[in-house]
Amino acid sequence: MKRFFALAFVLLSMQAALAQQAIKTPEQFLGYKLGKQFTTHARIVDYVSYLAAQAPNRMKLQEYGRTYEGRPLLLAYIASEENLPRLEQIRENNLRLAGVQNGQVQGSQPAIVWLSYNIHGNESVSSEAVMQVLYDLVNPSNAQTKQWLQNAVVILDPCVNPDGRERYVQWYKQASNQGGNASPYAWEHWEPWPGGRPNHYYFDLNRDWAWQTQIESKQRLKEYNSWLPQVHADFHEMGPESPYYFSPAAKPFHESITPWQRQFQNTIGDYNRQYFDKNNWLYFTRENFDLFYPSYGDTWPTFNGAIGMTYEQGGSGRAGLAYKKQDGDTLTLVDRIAHHVTASEATIKATSEKADQLKQEFRKYHENNLNKPAGDYKAFVIKNDSRSAGNIKALTTYLDNQGIKYGYVGKNTSAKGFNYSTGKDESIKLGQNDLVVSMYQPKSTLVKVLFEPRANLEDSLTYDITSWALPYAYGVQAYAVKNKVDVSNNKPAAASAQSINIAKPYAYLARWNSLNDLRFLTELMKQDVKVRMAEKAFETEGQKYEAGTLIITRTGNERLSDKLDATVRELAAKYDVTLSATGTGFVSSGADFGSGSVRYLKMPKVAVMSGEGVSPYGFGEVWHYFEQQIGYPVTVLNTSYFSNVPLHEFDVLILPTGNYSKVLDEKTLEQVKTWVRGGGKLIAMESAAGFLAGKKDFNLKKKDAKEEEGKDKKDKKEKEDPYANLRTYADREREALREEVQGSVFRVDLDKTHPLAFGYGDSYFALVRSSDTFQFLEEGWNVGVLKKNNYATGFVGADIKQKLQDALILGTQNMGRGQVVYLADNPLFRGFWQSGKLLFGNAVFVVGQ
Repeated sequence: MKRFFALAFVLLSMQAALAQQAIKTPEQFLGYKLGKQFTTHARIVDYVSYLAAQAPNRMKLQEYGRTYEGRPLLLAYIASEENLPRLEQIRENNLRLAGVQNGQVQGSQPAIVWLSYNIHGNESVSSEAVMQVLYDLVNPSNAQTKQWLQNAVVILDPCVNPDGRERYVQWYKQASNQGGNASPYAWEHWEPWPGGRPNHYYFDLNRDWAWQTQIESKQRLKEYNSWLPQVHADFHEMGPESPYYFSPAAKPFHESITPWQRQFQNTIGDYNRQYFDKNNWLYFTRENFDLFYPSYGDTWPTFNGAIGMTYEQGGSGRAGLAYKKQDGDTLTLVDRIAHHVTASEATIKATSEKADQLKQEFRKYHENNLNKPAGDYKAFVIKNDSRSAGNIKALTTYLDNQGIKYGYVGKNTSAKGFNYSTGKDESIKLGQNDLVVSMYQPKSTLVKVLFEPRANLEDSLTYDITSWALPYAYGVQAYAVKNKVDVSNNKPAAASAQSINIAKPYAYLARWNSLNDLRFLTELMKQDVKVRMAEKAFETEGQKYEAGTLIITRTGNERLSDKLDATVRELAAKYDVTLSATGTGFVSSGADFGSGSVRYLKMPKVAVMSGEGVSPYGFGEVWHYFEQQIGYPVTVLNTSYFSNVPLHEFDVLILPTGNYSKVLDEKTLEQVKTWVRGGGKLIAMESAAGFLAGKKDFNLKKKDAKEEEGKDKKDKKEKEDPYANLRTYADREREALREEVQGSVFRVDLDKTHPLAFGYGDSYFALVRSSDTFQFLEEGWNVGVLKKNNYATGFVGADIKQKLQDALILGTQNMGRGQVVYLADNPLFRGFWQSGKLLFGNAVFVVGQ
């Protein structure tokens, strides 16, 4: 009997070996050679699933989530036959190396490399290449990859952005010639609006690693944080005229990137260089792609202890199957695939051969985080007051998702540090219930980068925004403290969310301070509850309430009968809204609830413009805000038929940033103005506001590009030095930055009596990204303005500083019975600037009601 079982085991092993030897190549499985056509996401999933089934002793497949459009998000784990069964132990070992999990490393420990493909949907070569990479890794006859897997576990995401990829691939299949047309003028090389680059909501997922506003990012980074690999590579494409780019990266490097991380970028670059030199392929390094902004697929992993890298292949949505370049050569999809496959395998090889160094430095990195955190500040403290409760809740949820530890001060004390509100170093009083994020934790580098008041920019030629400090982004009062602050894990007792001792009150009251308050309002509206808002501060029954307070009276809601109380209380609990009640409509100061200063908030019908001429990202930020953040219906209009839309069907029209010169011609703009005069509300954001500036009936005007003070200084300088204006061609990019503001934080002074500013107080911090500035409105309301010395942090070009003072940022004007709202700053930028979201809600739901 034993002999029978032994024979059966041998036969089964032989069958498994034969099955592995018969694994189909991508060409055999798909029916065409890679690069001859684009592969749909569904077929990529089919092939990846097939490989996992055919090589169960070397590959494991995990579906870690779904996109907004319901497509699967996958992770493939590839390891040696010895390591695959112990993946969970390897994962836990790695977290022990990072100090995230307690205990000693058990057994041998390979290095971990994570490869991410196709985060930009129309950079489509990535997911074509991944099929070849996976085949090479699981192919039992490939002795080279077998050797690499002895020292490395590969985690591979075949397609980070399936929705964007599929948008591009389906369009290309419809637009392309049979076999592709290499002429750069062919239709297939001119992708239509909005393009395949972003996800369903037109967000750039490669700017969302740190912020995690999108469902793809949230699900992916939950898995990433459960592994924390030593190496992460992100695969992209750029313009078709460019060759290939790999590390080392360009300056500026963020100062928190360690010498070891910089050094190992060079090491991996050397591995790539050897392969590319052998094949005589063109490439470049140390240009264009810097490591400063923390939300890329190279920087965010870097600040989590990995060696993070971007790989860029020339091509992108322009290249198609073949593209004739200016030098006469033709770039093919086959070429592009070969380059990405090679870079992928060079990275795996480097990880495997340098595994011991990687693990050693990885452990050292996190030990330093725990015991010797870098930087001037050792803790970040957030004032825990009732006014900021909603924003603090949003911030702590964010910290939880990042895996960042926090606690509480525990006792009243004092410290010295930086006050984010004043921008000064000063003595600070800390309360026992204040939130504290200590730098003494495994993720202290990430904490430093996300909280630092002013990031040290070594070179102004950076690729993205230059400031993002979380206290500004979340609108909380915070301090950066220079000394270590002891952290208490005892959460302070929460104040009661509802202060109600009346069964059927005259009115329910809810303060207006955060996005949750807006969610509460919109849900009440959808459930047909009538809501009013106080235009003035008031006091009733010994309690003070600011302007903007929601008032839900029993009068006007009689049709809801007994449902009113249950509905209001349940929704307040759902959205963590502090609810109180009163038995009277009389106030001891302010305006009684029957006053004209207590206005009924109508449920508005909202439309937003999309289509050619509108920024896909700007539109997507608005679309996502309504559908995913506040759950409120919005109608998407398109520029292609906008002139035929009966605007009287809507109360609010939002123009995201974009170029409206062809969309709103003279006749169409007159239609819009007629609608506004009849009671409509037009909200113009960023360049849309710029488009309206100076046009008939719109009171907005741009500032003169040459401020007199700046002009006088320039003239004086040229008189002193006649050669001062001579510039070198090599410095042309840096000279251009003199007129730029690269995502810098400014304090915006607010007229807190205006409904647009309700819930904010005297000021809020805005992320200013445009050098277009506007004069104060002569007729209208200057709700948010930049005064002198309002700069907080971030890069601002020398020639733009004068323009960014005494300038309008937020304003409104009456036009007939309607309003125009000007938002020169985009409060919804990338969905992460939390402190601007209530302001945008004010523009839609409160202004002009």
